[in-house]
Amino acid sequence: MTRIASQLDLGAARPLSIATADGPIAALHSGPPDGRPALLLPGYTGSKEDFGPIMDALAGAGLHAVAIDLPGQYESPGPTEVAGYTTGALGSRVREIAAQLGDGVHLVGHSFGGLVARAAVLAGADLFASLVLMDSGPAALSGSRAERIELMRPLLPELGVAGIYAASEALAASEPDHVPDPPELAAFMQRRFVAGSAAMLAGMGEAVTSEPDRVAELAAAGLPMLVMFGVRDDAWLPQLQREMALRLGARCVEIDGAAHSPAVENPEATATALIEFWRAQG
Repeated sequence: MTRIASQLDLGAARPLSIATADGPIAALHSGPPDGRPALLLPGYTGSKEDFGPIMDALAGAGLHAVAIDLPGQYESPGPTEVAGYTTGALGSRVREIAAQLGDGVHLVGHSFGGLVARAAVLAGADLFASLVLMDSGPAALSGSRAERIELMRPLLPELGVAGIYAASEALAASEPDHVPDPPELAAFMQRRFVAGSAAMLAGMGEAVTSEPDRVAELAAAGLPMLVMFGVRDDAWLPQLQREMALRLGARCVEIDGAAHSPAVENPEATATALIEFWRAQG
């Protein structure tokens, strides 16, 4: 049976601060410190907590799972300039973190985090044992999610981060199928959004809506790869991700009962797919 979790379900995961040249990175980690590292990158406006519901399962498989807030997100300070949030700049920080975790890091990028993970691999695949692209795509985000980013971007200087959150919530509430989060989760979602920097919100928004197609370059990197996504993903459409998997020569797994956040919407199936993929690498 599909189990719906939430970003509040962190299991035994513990906080961790990772030093980088540009400042500390906030993380959650679980599992044996000497286990094979799995580095998990969240999407735009996301955070490390988006992987909370799968951390115990990864730890139980003997992995050292490390989920981070990217620079500027939630509890990680970040650059004050928009230019610091390109996929290339963020990918450099990911490489710095991966180098500290040990040899053969399994890298997972969710949504915009997948574009960052790709940039990290394209800068040199030597640090990584595999790459998982979770609900991410071959190029820039399009459709209604991209339209919402473009709608909000010019309002950021006037409204600030808190105002953008309020406007986004009002827009979401006006949709006919909207289901509000429970109060405790809603409070967390607001807290993490407004904790993010304005430069991050603008910079990542620009990056996710302008990323070029780099699938051919990534295929040439030679890493084992997995493309996985919720069957109802409404960001990058499932067919687009299936086509990307074919172009990459990657395994493709569709997560039942999930849309754009399978680690929360179906954590058991998501963790199982990840563990099976990694075990197949030996």
